[in-house]
Amino acid sequence: MRIREFTEDDRDAVFRLRKVAFNGTPPPGPLLRPGSHGILAEVDGRVAGVLGIGSYAQFYGGAAVPMGGIGGVAVDGAYRGRGIANALLDAALTTMREHGQPISALYPTVPNLYRKRGWERAGVFEWVELPMDRLLSVPKPTERIESRPAVESDLPALHECYLEVARTVDGMADRRPPRIELEKVLEMDVVTVLPGPNGLRGYLTATRESGGDLGRLKVHDLIGVDVEAQLTLLASLASWAGLLEAVDLRITDPATVNLLGATPLRYSVWTSTWMQRVVDLPAAVAARGWPRLPDVAVDLDVVDEHAPWHAGPQRVVVEDGAVRVEPGGTGAVRLHARALGPWFSGAQTTHALRRGGLLEGDPADAVVLDQLVGSAGTPRLADFF
Repeated sequence: MRIREFTEDDRDAVFRLRKVAFNGTPPPGPLLRPGSHGILAEVDGRVAGVLGIGSYAQFYGGAAVPMGGIGGVAVDGAYRGRGIANALLDAALTTMREHGQPISALYPTVPNLYRKRGWERAGVFEWVELPMDRLLSVPKPTERIESRPAVESDLPALHECYLEVARTVDGMADRRPPRIELEKVLEMDVVTVLPGPNGLRGYLTATRESGGDLGRLKVHDLIGVDVEAQLTLLASLASWAGLLEAVDLRITDPATVNLLGATPLRYSVWTSTWMQRVVDLPAAVAARGWPRLPDVAVDLDVVDEHAPWHAGPQRVVVEDGAVRVEPGGTGAVRLHARALGPWFSGAQTTHALRRGGLLEGDPADAVVLDQLVGSAGTPRLADFF
C-alpha cells in the first residue's frame, strides 16, 4: 500500500470512489480547491481509498483555532478490510500537523472507525422547524430597522457580522477564505441585511425549496448582533405567513431559538453530530482562548499511539493568565486520545470522561481541566463538510 497526497491527475479516480460510496453526483470543476488538500491510498497502482482535508478554524474561547476538516473518506469495496481507512487517517494526522492544524473535526458515518483513531463526539449541527404560528407569536421589535437586499460590497461587513456572533459560540467555524467562498452567499434566494452605524447589525440568508403544499424556506443564517436585530429578522420570517406552513432554521446563534423563539414544548430538530480530535495538544492549547485563572498546573499522561508527538507525560500550566502545555510531570491524570476532543471543545466534563472510560486519576487533580474550558454551552458548527 502506498499513501500519498492526491493531485489533479487523480480527479476521475477520486470522484469515482466518492460517487460509489456516497451515492452522489461527481461535482463539476477541479478536484483540488483552494484551501483543501487530500491523500489517497494506492494498491497495485490503483486508487483504493481517498480522504479530503479542508482548511478551517473553529472558535474556542473567542480564538480561532486552525482545524482540519475531514471529509470524503471512501474505500473501494474490493479493497475493504485491509486497513486502508485506518492508514489514511493515520497519514491525515501527520499531514494536518504539518499544515498547522492542531485540531480536526468530521461528521462521522461510521463512528467506531474514527473513535479507534482518537476522534470523539464533541458537538452538534442542528436545524429546527419553526411553524408559522409560532413565528407570529414572537415579540415584535420595538425599534424599526430598515432592511435591504445584500449586494457584493456588503460581503466583508456580512462576514464581520457573522464573526461577531460566531466567536462567542464555541465550535463555530470562522468561514475563512479560501476554503469558504464568501461570494457564494449571494447565489441564495434571500439575502437580507440590516445596516447599522458601523457595519451590519444583522443579516438573513435563505433558499426557497419544494416540499409539501406550499414548499419550504430554509434559513441558513439568521444573525443579529443585538436583540432588536434578531427580532427584526424573526419578524421578516413571520411575514411569509400564508405562503409557508413552516420555516427550517439552521441554528447559528442558540439565543435565537432558546431565548427569543416561541418554540412549543415539543418541536422538530434535525441533529448531525460531529467528532473532534486534538492533533497536537501543545499547539491546540496555545491557539485556544481560555478564562483567566490563578496560577495552577495539572499533570497529564496522554495515551495516544497514533499521535506520538504529544503522547506521554504532559503538564498543562496556567501562569500569569496564559495557558501552555509542556512535557513532563507526574502523569497524575491519564487522558486517552478520545478524551482530548470532547474536553477541548467543552462537550464533556472530566466526570463524564471518567464514566466513559477515557480518563483516570484523582478527580481533585482533574478539576482544573473543567475550570479551564468553563461552561459555554453545547459546542456547535453551522457548516457541513
